[in-house]
Amino acid sequence: MFWLSAVRAVVELLLLSMLAQAALALLAGRRRDENPVYQLFALLTSPPRRLLAFCLPARTPVWLVNGLTGLALLLLWLGLAFFRQIA
Repeated sequence: MFWLSAVRAVVELLLLSMLAQAALALLAGRRRDENPVYQLFALLTSPPRRLLAFCLPARTPVWLVNGLTGLALLLLWLGLAFFRQIA
């Protein structure tokens, strides 16, 4: 039971980091790459984005990779919550 909660917490952290990164990208505009907080969120969310980008075709747009990564993390988070309820 502990490992389910730990994995769910990590997935939740990644999902919230992706949401915060998207919000900060809207606020900072083109200068978002210079923002240290945005860079921290990019560092945290790069492993799941790279993993999903590896599974997709090479010419998949970045916005689609980011959106699908967020959707995959959300579905994983919900799945872990459901599995925790029945376990």
